[in-house]
Amino acid sequence: METTIKQDLQRRFEALKSENPKTRVRDAATQLGVSEAELVYLQDGNSLLAPHCQEILNDIKTLGPVMALTRNDHAVHERKGTYTKASFNGHVGLVVNPDIDLRLFMTHWAHVFAVNENNRQSIQFFDTWGNAVHKIYMTSASDEDAFQALIQKYSKDAPSTFQVEREKPAPKAEKPDTEIDVEAFRKEWTELQDTHDFFGILRRHGVSRRQAMRLAPQDYTQELDVSFAEKLLQLVSEKGIDFMVFVGNDSCIQIHTGKAEKIVRTGPWINILDEAFNLHLRDGAIDSLWLVKKPTDLGLVHSLEAYDAAGNLIVQFFGKRKPNIPEREDWREIITLLNAE
Repeated sequence: METTIKQDLQRRFEALKSENPKTRVRDAATQLGVSEAELVYLQDGNSLLAPHCQEILNDIKTLGPVMALTRNDHAVHERKGTYTKASFNGHVGLVVNPDIDLRLFMTHWAHVFAVNENNRQSIQFFDTWGNAVHKIYMTSASDEDAFQALIQKYSKDAPSTFQVEREKPAPKAEKPDTEIDVEAFRKEWTELQDTHDFFGILRRHGVSRRQAMRLAPQDYTQELDVSFAEKLLQLVSEKGIDFMVFVGNDSCIQIHTGKAEKIVRTGPWINILDEAFNLHLRDGAIDSLWLVKKPTDLGLVHSLEAYDAAGNLIVQFFGKRKPNIPEREDWREIITLLNAE
């Protein structure tokens, strides 16, 4: 970032903060027409680290208990736990344990910062365009010495300059329904043996996720009123069942498996506010909500999927699942109750 541009942005950022002291960096970046990473770079106390993202992810385990955060425009997923070693196959990675459960798509991970914001320390990862893809926050139980050692280790090779790419490629246009072999697509859907293969079917047929909701085999999808997202959380809380919550962006998906006990409405957000897990869902941004059925070799699996007006997936809910075990009956009872509304 050139010095004069940096100084001008710094002045505008300080003016915005003086007018709105509680403005979050992400929101300030939107108002100023820059990326979040650029504002993080401006702030005193933050350190640009070497962009060795895979190596840093594997060193996070040294920090002990932390809080993992992944978000998109309309949902924020926060989960406390301790990282275990990540496994990578090229640009695709996994971190899997009962608390920290991540799917990592590393193609565009490009920048890493150690951030100190209001005495809250974190490691933050950003993509090529300066958008946050994943953040890891220290907690009172985290190892401060290990955090400082991590900063020192990756500061040595930190870039001397910082710059983001400006033009993000436009999303691929949705293929017209008339150009899709709908019958073949439906046949493959009904013959699924594993839900993880669903994305491959979409890719082979050039079908977007929301388009798939419309083109699905008969009785495999059902559009629900968007208010059912909040009803689902209330039912899960009331019944005390375990379920799964998926929130992601283009580069990272974060998963919670467990309960949702404390459900609180705060303005436009419906929240889960539990000790180990928080979800913040701006449900007014949900344009369509779908009950989705996928066959497996152990029977049907039911999920609720929420999409925004642009067709982006905001959040998915599943029943708690374990390998080689059919879908839980308590989750199916929740689905039945929703359908009875």
